[in-house]
Amino acid sequence: MNLNYSEEQVMLREQIQKFCESEYDFYTREKIVKSSDDFDSNVWKLFAEQGWLSMAFSEENGGLGFGAVELAVLFEEFGKALVIEPYLATVVLSGTLLDKSNYSKKSDLIEKICSGDMHISLAYAEANKNYDYLNSDTTLDNNILNGTKTLVLNGGNSDKVIVTCIKDKKLTLVIIDSNTKGVSINSFKTIDDQSCAEISFENVEIDNDAIIACDLEAIELINESINLATLCVSAEAVGCMESCYLKTVEYTKGREQFGQPISNFQVLQHRMVDMFVESELAKSLLFKAMLEVDSNSEDKYKHVSALKSQIGRSGKLSAQDAVQLHGGMGVSEEMMIGHYLKKMVSIDALFGNSDYHLKKFAS
Repeated sequence: MNLNYSEEQVMLREQIQKFCESEYDFYTREKIVKSSDDFDSNVWKLFAEQGWLSMAFSEENGGLGFGAVELAVLFEEFGKALVIEPYLATVVLSGTLLDKSNYSKKSDLIEKICSGDMHISLAYAEANKNYDYLNSDTTLDNNILNGTKTLVLNGGNSDKVIVTCIKDKKLTLVIIDSNTKGVSINSFKTIDDQSCAEISFENVEIDNDAIIACDLEAIELINESINLATLCVSAEAVGCMESCYLKTVEYTKGREQFGQPISNFQVLQHRMVDMFVESELAKSLLFKAMLEVDSNSEDKYKHVSALKSQIGRSGKLSAQDAVQLHGGMGVSEEMMIGHYLKKMVSIDALFGNSDYHLKKFAS
């Protein structure tokens, strides 16, 4: 097994790192978060110009044909910079679902995603379903859609929404315009400053050509899309963990107490070693999971669950240790450390928490 990144993948990482260092520092991110917009449209256009919005799509649909490894590299670097642009919602969840489907109009939609001109959200979650995304109370009867979806990532900014529903007792995927009559959207922000929405559908009329997939094909598309998204947010968490460790080491070297840097104190050194070990363990599981997903292995779901379960525990632990070692500065809005902890809490809850994926791995 080759455990080295290719030259192309290394170049991709360096390109993203340079962008984050020069164009997306913490203060730039804070300006975006505190603005009236949920993300910077100019940054999104820059993503399109760099080709990042085209990475996940097949070449036959106008993409670059990259796989899970390249997406993991991208999200790992996004995690270090706490990028809030809706790449996960538009490209990973919705875009890859369309790319793998047999939907007749997918090429035009993917082209608009790649150019940065369209946002699409996947509305799959419902209240009180306990991460069971295939169990839906949203119904499609006589081409009339009724139901409510929650935690729709970037739902308030989406031009179109892909909705899971039940038609003739079978799971069905439909795509509709966000401004269709009967669609109501309530936007809100999550703890990590991401934009989410609750979307309700009341007697929304659906055309037959709006149906993307039904039954087994719909189930497979949802499972594939969410599994890839779970891998991506786990890679994002790995980037956060590495930054937490490095920034904590840097801070303790400059912070003095009793006439010496606090990094000299053995008890603090032990805590930072623990952070390093947890980070490296998560990286190893990430490498295994992304190779399994990239090769479309039968065990890809199991390895992603193992990774997500570990991330849920070690990610929050590393961020909590980083906050504690920074003292009062760790919980201030002016430092990234506290924001990493918020991101870890959010990632743990997204697509199933640590306990959920541990049970899924063991089953």
